[in-house]
Amino acid sequence: MTDLNKSNTDSTTESQIDRAAINSQQVSIKSWSQKILVVILCAASFYGGWKSYESNMVNECTANGGQMVEAQKTMMCQLS
Repeated sequence: MTDLNKSNTDSTTESQIDRAAINSQQVSIKSWSQKILVVILCAASFYGGWKSYESNMVNECTANGGQMVEAQKTMMCQLS
C-alpha cells in the first residue's frame, strides 16, 4: 500500500510540474505578444503625431498668407 501511494504522489507532483511549465510558457508568449503590440502602438502614435504636426504647420503657413514649397527632404513655408 505504501508503494502505491508513493507512486501516486510522484505522478501528481510530476503533473503539477508539467502544468507549471506549460503555464510559464503561456505567460512568456503572452508577454512577448503584449510587448510587440506596445511597440506597434507606439510607432503608430508617433507617426500620427508627426503627420498631425505637419498638417498644423501647413495650416499655419496658409493662414499667414504663405505657400508650402517642397524642398529635397523638408517642406518650407514661402511667404508671398
